[in-house]
Amino acid sequence: MKQALTHDHYIPADWRDFWALTKPRVMSLVVFTALCGLLAAPGNIHPVIGFTAILCIALGAGASGALNQWYEADLDAKMKRTEKRPLPDGRMEKQSALHFGVGLAAFSILIMAVAVNYLSAAILAFSIFFYAVVYTVWLKRSTPQNIVIGGAAGAFPPLIGWAAVSGDVTIMPILLFAIIFLWTPPHFWALALFMKSDYGNAGVPMLPVVAGRRTTRNQIFYYTFPMILAALAPFILGYAGILYGITAAVLNAIFLIFAAQVWRNESDDIATMKPEKRLFAFSILYLFILFGVLAADNMLSFAKVAYL
Repeated sequence: MKQALTHDHYIPADWRDFWALTKPRVMSLVVFTALCGLLAAPGNIHPVIGFTAILCIALGAGASGALNQWYEADLDAKMKRTEKRPLPDGRMEKQSALHFGVGLAAFSILIMAVAVNYLSAAILAFSIFFYAVVYTVWLKRSTPQNIVIGGAAGAFPPLIGWAAVSGDVTIMPILLFAIIFLWTPPHFWALALFMKSDYGNAGVPMLPVVAGRRTTRNQIFYYTFPMILAALAPFILGYAGILYGITAAVLNAIFLIFAAQVWRNESDDIATMKPEKRLFAFSILYLFILFGVLAADNMLSFAKVAYL
């Protein structure tokens, strides 16, 4: 394990280190689902205000990532997947990461409140608090259910995007929240299955570490069913059209097949965990396509109404 550098030996951080603090890969999914929530919402929003809302959500996500890495620098240093991040690699002082995260959070919430509306700003503030405090500080190190409860943090963006347009929260954005909330455990546990030793070395009580791979595979399979129900609900309840309905049915059938393959896998050898790696990779594509088609379906419906 890399030894932490002393205060006098920090390499001056550059913009790439601050960019890395924002977890850009995670941010891309956050921004995309928020944009889809914004496009799926009823009503119109000025393009400049819409862009501002998405920018604030991106900054809020970046703030959450920075605060997460500030608090978890000790854990990141113990895991191969994260040891090259700016803090454990000695490229940045913890104080700089803290100031960066708090500054981004305050700026994003303030601009959202002033330029968009108070409801979207309030949800954004709560989402940052939930990820940085409830998940990172409390849940991550204390319970194997960390990713189940903590999954709510990543489920807020479409809710914020919707509220930015409509100024309210109805059944549809709650369904979008539920999809991501129920998607998170099978998505993240698939990763945790082949990263078990990393989490074990860091002392993080992820489900595979605490309960074993068999239990984790069972949970992935079980969680897939309520996720499927939530994903089909917008079409079943009439909030989305046939394009979304067909796409959701196909995507969920594939997801279920991959989850079943994980469930049937009995191997503890990382080299033979192809089903787990395949499910993890597909789960990301699944969410991008599902939310993208939902937004496209809604825009086509509005275009049809406008034409008529």
